[in-house]
Amino acid sequence: MQSVIAIAAHPDDIEFYMAGTMLLLKQVGWETHYLDVASGNCGSVQWNSARTREVRRREAQRSAKMLGAHWHRSLCEDLEILYEIRLLRRLAGVVREVKPTIVLTHSPQDYMEDHTNTCRLAVTAAFARGMPNFRTIPARRAMENQVTVYHAMPHGLCDGLRKRIDPEIFVNTTPVHETKRNALACHRSQKEWLDVSQGLDSYLKAMDGMSLALGKMSRAFRHAEGWRRHSALGFCTEEADPLRDALADSCKPNPRYTP
Repeated sequence: MQSVIAIAAHPDDIEFYMAGTMLLLKQVGWETHYLDVASGNCGSVQWNSARTREVRRREAQRSAKMLGAHWHRSLCEDLEILYEIRLLRRLAGVVREVKPTIVLTHSPQDYMEDHTNTCRLAVTAAFARGMPNFRTIPARRAMENQVTVYHAMPHGLCDGLRKRIDPEIFVNTTPVHETKRNALACHRSQKEWLDVSQGLDSYLKAMDGMSLALGKMSRAFRHAEGWRRHSALGFCTEEADPLRDALADSCKPNPRYTP
């Protein structure tokens, strides 16, 4: 069985940007894995760090169960996702344990550093998968198989300097959108926090809006997620595109995309 791991920064990021694609891969027989690098401990104006961490862990576990994905414990706290060796060793250990064919992660350009640092860590963890002399925590044997890394769209479909980011491919998430939305709704603690911290009137409506915008951009689907493929060098063969191979008619290339 082929496997995919979604590596995101915080509880609810997978649901915002990646869950539709995960659900579709699950439907065609892939094993799916769910990892939030940070615990979400800063995502509250009601509770202290310890209480928030526990609430968000339970919410993420419920969501992962709804998505049919294997849940992996977070590795650090919010705003502590730094490109540093110990965190890289721990994330690389998870990648070697899962042995994914596909890694789904954040865009290299996004509105906040936790997202962009998660992206950097995920890319390097995938790159180091086959290096026997790179030590992981806990120790895991280096893996030999290829892996293809795909980057989700940034929040608001723009980078941190407000420049629009176009996807390379669109994935039709219309058939699984309700499940994706229900999984995001598991993160009930985030409604008030996102209202206060980021001015989102409703985090569910915000996800719907991004999904509909990508669907409109596709000129084919009502709801969509967008992806860009990482360079193949050090990861897989140049022609490897397992996401499109697996999802076939649910994928549409973007003719306006230029690498």
